[in-house]
Amino acid sequence: MDPIPPDRFGRLKGFTGRGPQQRPAWRIFRPGRGGMPANEGWSRGPPLALTVCARSPMILPSSTFRGVSAMKLAPHAENLMERIALMANLVPRPLLDTQIAFTAARAIMVAAEVGLFEALGRGDQTAEAVATVCGTDPKATKHLLGCLAGIGYVSWRDGKYRLSPSMRKWLLQSSPSSVVAKLAFQSIEWDIVGKVGEFVRNGKPLDIHAHMNAQEWAIYQDGMRDVAANPAVELAKRMPVPLGATRLLDIGGSHGLYSTELCKRHPALVATILELPGAADRAREIAQREGLGDRVRYRTGNALSDDLGEATFDLVMTNNLVHHFSPEQNADLARRVTRALAPGGVYAIGDFLRAPHPGAGGGVPAVMDLYFALTSASGTWTLDEIVSWQRGAGLTPMKTIQFSSLPGWASLPATKDK
Repeated sequence: MDPIPPDRFGRLKGFTGRGPQQRPAWRIFRPGRGGMPANEGWSRGPPLALTVCARSPMILPSSTFRGVSAMKLAPHAENLMERIALMANLVPRPLLDTQIAFTAARAIMVAAEVGLFEALGRGDQTAEAVATVCGTDPKATKHLLGCLAGIGYVSWRDGKYRLSPSMRKWLLQSSPSSVVAKLAFQSIEWDIVGKVGEFVRNGKPLDIHAHMNAQEWAIYQDGMRDVAANPAVELAKRMPVPLGATRLLDIGGSHGLYSTELCKRHPALVATILELPGAADRAREIAQREGLGDRVRYRTGNALSDDLGEATFDLVMTNNLVHHFSPEQNADLARRVTRALAPGGVYAIGDFLRAPHPGAGGGVPAVMDLYFALTSASGTWTLDEIVSWQRGAGLTPMKTIQFSSLPGWASLPATKDK
């Protein structure tokens, strides 16, 4: 008797489950159109008759804490059988979160490093053609492409691979939203995160910024520029810039993209970016690329000790800075910023927010709290802690700004009395 042929999703026609001989094949879930997996449609190639693909860790909305939403990671089953398996705790979640996740992560990083995504961005290619363009081994490249097809980054048809449409935005260097430079920095972060065990045992953070050489600063700042590309546009639209403001101080502004987008939106605004000497040199190059070198100026200094002046700025902001400082240092910075603000001025603090209690804020901010505790002096802070520094300096908190492009990250503006 001939076997029942599978449908286009690899399921046996007429059946909703699977026989006892079948095992789930897990892959990273990437949503596609109409709720379909992104790497179905153009085709994953001939489906296996007795294989059903279940979707492994995806990002799901988390509960909201103090009005700030975040995201969390969780396995997602494709059918009833796999939902039952998850509910019964039959699926080895720790293996999905480690073996599958870190191998997939490394595959994506290496593909970006060797130029694989750029090669596919030119059009559909065979594995051999991709290997020729990238200067890589054809057989190993085919394995890498197979992995990327399995997690939805590329698709396959008639012997050729195609970059998934949703990935073109993120993985082609010509895209304004490209994160390729951040993936390059993640090769450095890979080794950094490998030191979590030492950190947990001895409690000593790495303070990576104090030990970066010129090349690492360049890679770091290009990567941070990628992360900021979309949030910077959002922030420029929603920042409560005082009427008639002309003077912006961006403390620790690095690549200057947040200042650049604000200056684009507010033609009278001129930005001063206060940065460490090693960071300022590379940052100037990035500002010149954005075409606003005359309105985005750099000043070398130290946010913890520099005199910021008195009534010298209409808007002061820090983004991804306060996780480097202690509570006392952040409170002192808030006082010096308040003195530097003109009446009616605004001080906005942007960073990942730690939930008020463990588990409340979802996976993304919790993971970033551990990361920043490892790499800097403190880790992230709660909304209440940040607001306390602003109130203690005599400022009045305003509505928190959330970002759809950076889950778990927020900007907390506060105003000085007129």
